[in-house]
Amino acid sequence: MIEKIGNNAGAVWNALNNGEMEIKDLKKNVKFTDKELWAAIGWLAREDKLTIKEQGKEVFLSLK
Repeated sequence: MIEKIGNNAGAVWNALNNGEMEIKDLKKNVKFTDKELWAAIGWLAREDKLTIKEQGKEVFLSLK
């Protein structure tokens, strides 16, 4: 399971290489379940690789 989460984190990283993305757009881009997406985001956040910005109800992610 840990290897899969790490691989998914890599896919999220690659998707965010194109710039900031809203969570719902990121999910469509990587085609992960909510559980897979949030685990990958948690992995990258724990490694201090993400900037997370809230604007109203929207959450935007970008790479540091």
